[in-house]
Formats: sequence, C-alpha cells, structure tokens
Amino acid sequence: MLTPAEIAALHFASYGTPGALYTAPGRVNLIGEHTDYCDGFVMPAAIDFATVIAITPRTDGRVLAHSINFDERIDKSIPELLDDGFAALRGGRKVHWSDYPAGVVWALREHGVRIARGFSLTIAGDVPLGAGLSSSASVEVSTAIAVLGALGVDLPLRKIALLCQRAENAFVGANSGIMDQFVICCGAADHALMLDCRSLEYQLAPIPAGIRIVICNSMVKHSVAGGEYNIRRAEIEEGTAILRAHRPEIKALRDATVADLARWGREMPDNVLRRCRHVITEDDRVLAAVEAFQSADLTRFGELMCEAHVSFRDDFEASCPEVDILVALANEQPGCFGARLTGGGFGGCTVNLVAADHAAAFTAAMCAGYLAATGIDAEIYISRASAGAHAIPL
Repeated sequence: MLTPAEIAALHFASYGTPGALYTAPGRVNLIGEHTDYCDGFVMPAAIDFATVIAITPRTDGRVLAHSINFDERIDKSIPELLDDGFAALRGGRKVHWSDYPAGVVWALREHGVRIARGFSLTIAGDVPLGAGLSSSASVEVSTAIAVLGALGVDLPLRKIALLCQRAENAFVGANSGIMDQFVICCGAADHALMLDCRSLEYQLAPIPAGIRIVICNSMVKHSVAGGEYNIRRAEIEEGTAILRAHRPEIKALRDATVADLARWGREMPDNVLRRCRHVITEDDRVLAAVEAFQSADLTRFGELMCEAHVSFRDDFEASCPEVDILVALANEQPGCFGARLTGGGFGGCTVNLVAADHAAAFTAAMCAGYLAATGIDAEIYISRASAGAHAIPL
C-alpha cells in the first residue's frame, strides 16, 4: 500500500494540483451474517486496511479518476459517468471499479448535493478484493467523504452510510445491508461495534488488549454483486412474506422467532426454511455475543462464533470447502478462541479471535496447514480494530 504522501504525490503528478486526502477502512464482521438487511443485529469492526483518495475540484464538469490498484483511468462528464453505470446495472457489461464511486456521485445528487463542476480523483487501497472485507464499501465511503469535503458539505455519518448503501443497492445492483457502510463510517479504534440495523443505534464494545483479530484469506474470491448473494436475499424475503401472512407485525425477519418457524416453516421450501433459521438464530447469537464481550468471556464468544459458522455453512449454504478447512484448522490451534467465515460468503475470509501471544504461531500453523490441505497459499492478516472514515491531515 502506498503511503498517503505517495498518493498525494501521484495525484499532483497526474493533475498538476494538490489534492486533499481522505480515507475509509475495510471491515471484518465478528458475528452476525446476513442479518443486517433483515433489520437485525451485527457486530463488525473497522480494520487497519483502507482506501485512500486524493481529490481536487474541477471547473469543467468532468470526473477524472485514476485507480492505482487497477492501473486504469477514466475521463467522463458527470452525465456520461452515470449513464455508463446504469448501463452496467441493466446488464450491458460487468461491474467496473468506477461504478462504485459513480454510484456515490449519483446517490449524493439524488439527496440534493449539487455536484456539477466535477473533480479529479486518485484512488488507492489495500483492502483485499473479493475477500469479504468490504473493499467496495470502503471505496464508496471514501468517495463520499472526499466529494463532500471538496464541496464543503457536511452530512451526518449515518446519512453518509445510508447514501453509500443506496449507491451499492440501486446503482451497482448488490442488495447489501447497512452494516458495511455504517461501521466504516462510525468504527472506533480497538472497539467492535454492535449495530441495531433497524434503529441504527449502536454501542462500542472494547476488544480486550490481549486479543488480535486474525483474518485468513482463503484466496477463493467472491463478488457481492454476483448472483448467489441476491438469491439468498430473495429466499429470505420469500420466507418473511410467509411468516408475515400469519403475523402481520413481522416487518422483517428480525421480528420472527424460532417458534414461528416451528409453527409455519412447513409452508416454506426447505431451502427457504433453512435460510430463515440461520438469520433468526444468528440474531440471537449476536445479542449473546454482546453479553460475552461485556463480561470478557472470550470462551463463550468463541463458542458463538463456532455455532455461527455451522449455521452459515449448513443452513445458509454460503461456505465452501476451502473456508471450512481454514475454520477446522483454526479450532485446533492454541490460543484461538473462535473462528468462522466472515462477510457475504461463497469464499473470502475467516475471522479468528486469537490471543496476542499466540498470533505469530497461529499464522505460521494456518499457512502450513492450509497449503498442505489445499495447495493454496493463504494470505493471513493480523489486524486490530481501527478508526472509521476521516480526512487525513496534510
């Protein structure tokens, strides 16, 4: 990852003017998967991988953007930028990296932010792509705070998160919930964030000093704009509608119970029943995990992580053999309290809570064991919870 100073220098070399710098982290979800779009509960943490953007306002109504990671540039008028993005949404082409910042521009304009004069952007990041660590949301939030900063417009962080979610849902075409954008906006160093996705109320939970968040990348990539994620969301909506027919007060699956499934689940196809069971029990696990963190009961927290992985694997069917190998290997290692698949699923990363004094040995054992079992070199990141999106002082 280039340093902010190096990104600023590249920006100046490209555009001949200095740029203001902004950054937004990635995120890892400790527990609470596919509950966010059901108005449920999640417990993610912002992590010390990030997208950094340098921005300079323009006066010609054009958007010039340079992605250092993709080694590509775009130069379009704002109408061209948005029209091209909607063409992708209609199926005219695959999703391109530029669709994420373009979607943010669209969402801000829809909200009433006047964006007419254009800007130049240089974008760089080290959030692994397709790993379930929210590289797309990191780009969205960093774009939003950069554009708003360049325009001198203040919006509450919660509103920025919602607008970035709208960009991903309505412009990019991925039906993600609010969790990713919210924790990227509102995360805090050395804390997890427990979010009520209905009210957007949240509380910060300190992560014990002797614990490291170790993220193991299976190197099996996924795309949240792909079909499996949206299929799962449609299955959840189908099951929710069946339950709502019996209990009209069920606005989202967060309002349903295991007892409701026992009573009316026979009306659902088996796959829909199991998807709903995952979400309902996962909400219960998140609330139990908050209590475990508050009492510093890491053994209980780890047990909940293991239960969550089994549910994600069997009921939600969103794991894969490589990820299951990583989880099994982790559970054999000294100092590991819990391990599970994190993110949207279908590949990506596991999240592991590991005692700090075991983290290095854990990493070595995981690399060796995974290579022996799969022939794949895993990427493993020892991480700590980081601050949310912010400007970088020059």
